[in-house]
Amino acid sequence: MNVVRVDLDAQLLQVEHDGEVRQLPFSSPEAFTAISELWLRIGWDTKYVYGFTWMGRPVIQLPEDLVRMQEVIYRVRPDVLLETGIAHGGSLVYYASLFRAMGHGRVVGVDLEIRPHNRKAIESHEMFDLIDMVEGDSVAPEIVEQVKSAVGTGQRVMVSLDSNHTKAHVLAELEAYAPLVSVGSYIVAADGIMGDLAGAPRSSSDWSWNNPREAVAEFVAADDEFVLDPPMPVFNEGVVDSSLTYWPGGWLRRVK
Repeated sequence: MNVVRVDLDAQLLQVEHDGEVRQLPFSSPEAFTAISELWLRIGWDTKYVYGFTWMGRPVIQLPEDLVRMQEVIYRVRPDVLLETGIAHGGSLVYYASLFRAMGHGRVVGVDLEIRPHNRKAIESHEMFDLIDMVEGDSVAPEIVEQVKSAVGTGQRVMVSLDSNHTKAHVLAELEAYAPLVSVGSYIVAADGIMGDLAGAPRSSSDWSWNNPREAVAEFVAADDEFVLDPPMPVFNEGVVDSSLTYWPGGWLRRVK
C-alpha cells in the first residue's frame, strides 16, 4: 500500500511503498506521476469524467485522453474512425467535429442499444452528416458484417473500443475489428485503468484481471501484426513524458 504525504513548505512529496520512502521534489516528473495516480483514482470515485460535453453532447471521457486521441487522428488522418460504444454520442460528435475541421473523415458508431432520446439528439446534431450508427452487439457476426459494410473497402481505418469492457468482450472485438485497421493506424481499447481499480466504488473484485488491458496484452502476444505503442506527445517543452489516461495499455498500432 502506498502512503503519500505532501509537504507544502518544503515542496516535497513523500511516497512510502513496501517500507521504502522516497522524497520527491514537486518539480520532478516522479512527483507528477505519483500525484496523477491518486488524481485518477479519486476522479474515478467522484465520477469526474461525467462532467463534460462536446458541442452539447455528454462525452464521458477523460479530457486528456480526448486531446491525445486528437493528436493521433490528425497524424493518422483516417478515412473512417470506427467506435464501439455510443452512449450519449459525445465522442462520435467529437471525432466528427475533428473530421469537419480537417476536411476529411467520418465516424461509424456501433452500440448494443441506442436509446431513442440519444438517437434523436445525435441525428439532429449538426455533425450528423459525418456519422453512421449501427445498433446491435458489436461482436455478433451479423453486426460485424454490417459494420464492415458501413466502413467500406479501401479506406484508411482507425478503431476505438469503448463498449462492454470485460476481457472476453474486448478480446472478441479486437479479433473482429483489428483486420480493418490500416498499417500505421491504431486500434485503441479504452478504460484499461479498470485493472487498477478493483475495490473502488462502482468496480468489481474481478477487475484486476477482467479488463481491457488484459485483453490487449493477450491479443498482441498472439498477433505480430500489432505492437503496443502508446502515443507520445508531439510537442513537449516540459519534463513530464507520461500521460494522464484511463486507457493504459490500450494502444495497438498495426505494423504489417
